[in-house]
Amino acid sequence: MLAMQHYNWSAGSAASSPLSNHSTMVQAVGNGTAGPRRNPTAAGLTMTLGILFNVVALAILAKAYNRFRRRSKATFLLLASSLVATDLAGHVINGALVLRRYSTSIRPTDASSLAGDPDPSCRFLGGCMVFFGLCPLFLGSAMAAERCLGVTRPLLHARLVTTARTKVALSLVGFLALCVAVLPSFSVGAYAYQYPGTWCFIRVMEDTKATDLAFVGLFSGLALSSLASAFVCNTISGITLVRARLRKSSCSQRRLARSHDTEMVVQLVGIMVTSCICWSPLLIFGLMAAQRSYSGSLSSDRDTYRRLMMTGVRMATCNQILDPWVYILLRRAVLRKIYRITKKQASFKGNTFRSTRWDVGSFQSSEKNSTKKT
Repeated sequence: MLAMQHYNWSAGSAASSPLSNHSTMVQAVGNGTAGPRRNPTAAGLTMTLGILFNVVALAILAKAYNRFRRRSKATFLLLASSLVATDLAGHVINGALVLRRYSTSIRPTDASSLAGDPDPSCRFLGGCMVFFGLCPLFLGSAMAAERCLGVTRPLLHARLVTTARTKVALSLVGFLALCVAVLPSFSVGAYAYQYPGTWCFIRVMEDTKATDLAFVGLFSGLALSSLASAFVCNTISGITLVRARLRKSSCSQRRLARSHDTEMVVQLVGIMVTSCICWSPLLIFGLMAAQRSYSGSLSSDRDTYRRLMMTGVRMATCNQILDPWVYILLRRAVLRKIYRITKKQASFKGNTFRSTRWDVGSFQSSEKNSTKKT
């Protein structure tokens, strides 16, 4: 999203002075340069807001984790803290690399430059895009599976799920994402500059090979599988909680535990919906572009897929900003305050409506009495 915001601002500036910038833009396409340097104010502001939101969410999670350290919710909070910390790291590292691309006056823009061998910074940025893209999706799936086990089999969950095992699972998640990210180092796929030359990702548009197609297929397949497994686990958890709610157990302790479970499942559903909306376009468009590029049928729609990839990476970057807000806003305390405010507003409107009806009725009755007297 940082790259796309800066690109749109630059395009608007170029359009405002076409005569002065025409020769510069022609030279940029021919020589692989991007013209004069720009001031990425909007991109820096977006990055700052993303960091602020993630830090606030981490502080709330740390406070909640200290409070529920010895309860079943501690595992969920540990996973959620890891998710927000991963989003924060991805936002800072990827954002810093993209801002560095802004500060350079030379960027590849034409097809031959985009298809050339990337420099080490591009390969590192592409690896970070893959790593910090897979980690949150893996963690969201792990959180959904953990809650599904806790809701459907609480005794088994208490016996199997511990803090130490959760930390081992987190290490495995990071290791798996890292293994996928470094595959181009073993000649399985490659990273390349993506249009307009300010960000890097898997090579899907220019000179796509069989290994590139396999790499993007693996990345998209793992990501979409994580979203699908999270959907299945959250559906099972939701159905189980609805059935338990309908039974209306009289035990106050069970009601409290069910309330905590409901809060966590609602947060997981919010994270899942946000991830699906933000990541699906990039995963699907990247896979489609790689398939068409490998088959040689992309040339006529290359500009369209470039715009689609730009939209996809912009939405994927939004996921790192929205994830902390999902947790912040969908907490039980916040939802309870929203419910009370809504209830007060509804009761106020109802009282106002009834008083208005009473005033109109009394006015009509007084008119009838005055008419009779006349």
